[in-house]
Amino acid sequence: MNSPFFADAPRASRVAFLTLCCLCWLLAGLPATSRAAPPVPTHGAVGVCAAILYDLDQDAILFEQNADTPIPPASLTKVLSMFLVMDQIRAGLASLDSPVTISRLAARTGGSRMGLRQREQLTLEQLLTGMAVSSGNDASTAAAEFVGGSVPAFVNMMNAKARSLGMRDSVFVNPHGLPARGQVTTARDMLALARAYLRTYPEALRFHSTHVLNHRGSITWNRNPLLGQYPGADGLKTGWTNASGYNLIFTAAQGNHRLLAVIMAAPDGRTRSIEAFRLLDAGFKVCTNQAVSVTAALDTLPPNAYHPDPHLLAREASRLYAGADQPARKQHVRKAARQQDKQLKAAKAKKAPSQKAARHKRADGQAARRVAAANSAS
Repeated sequence: MNSPFFADAPRASRVAFLTLCCLCWLLAGLPATSRAAPPVPTHGAVGVCAAILYDLDQDAILFEQNADTPIPPASLTKVLSMFLVMDQIRAGLASLDSPVTISRLAARTGGSRMGLRQREQLTLEQLLTGMAVSSGNDASTAAAEFVGGSVPAFVNMMNAKARSLGMRDSVFVNPHGLPARGQVTTARDMLALARAYLRTYPEALRFHSTHVLNHRGSITWNRNPLLGQYPGADGLKTGWTNASGYNLIFTAAQGNHRLLAVIMAAPDGRTRSIEAFRLLDAGFKVCTNQAVSVTAALDTLPPNAYHPDPHLLAREASRLYAGADQPARKQHVRKAARQQDKQLKAAKAKKAPSQKAARHKRADGQAARRVAAANSAS
């Protein structure tokens, strides 16, 4: 710093200037966040980063907020994977009863799991249920290998399908939504996917509206916060990673109206639930002419008026586990006890010959000592 101005400046000013330079340098080196910060709910807005609300019957978008912001899809990816599986079934290349043998890769897929084991065999219907209810990454991998022959081939099918649906801002890298470089989508693209999926396969809602899944005694419950709590809610899919925040594709039908919506990058699960309730309430107010717009309706629906129960389906799963699954648990315990008995008997049988040989060895030793003693005496 040889500037005359800097040299002549008071010492306090020089210190302040240097401090400001250091602060700017540090801030410049910080990595950019992967998603925009969600707004605080204000006039006509929802407290998430991105949202879009659609009326399926009127074919009209009722509300949108940052709908083109790129955000990782997380487990919303599984809707596209399920779409491709249903395509395979409709084309006659598979059926819901098609047997699928679980590979080592599928069994070892981490994150949220259905609980599959290598060489276990399930039907395609069971895998679809596991993808929808348990958000099973293992089930998604198994389905991808079955339909595509391999995960990379299936991912190519996913991206081709996305392009055919007009999802211009989406790229998929895996079939389950676990964090991966370059995997990204938008709320608008997710709406396009869900709209086509529901119109093509409305029967698939039965997978998404299932509350609890029991696979080999492993109980998992649907994480969709609207099921059992919002009237007419029957789908569709949750998603979460650190990079994406809390995502949700959701739908509900009341009267002659079905609404479909997407929320992305909510800061936490509770906010995601509350804003989903608010969006649907506002949408149905518009559908029934109780409000002129969703924006206006949102102003009459304060977030603190909603109190969703995050443990509702977990309690339902607990009741199921304590009731219907109790015989299965007892049978599992009895089977384990029988197996342990067999192992103990096998160990005893293996040990018995060695004990007999030891006795013979001791007897031979004693006989040899007696012979030696007799020889020395004579």
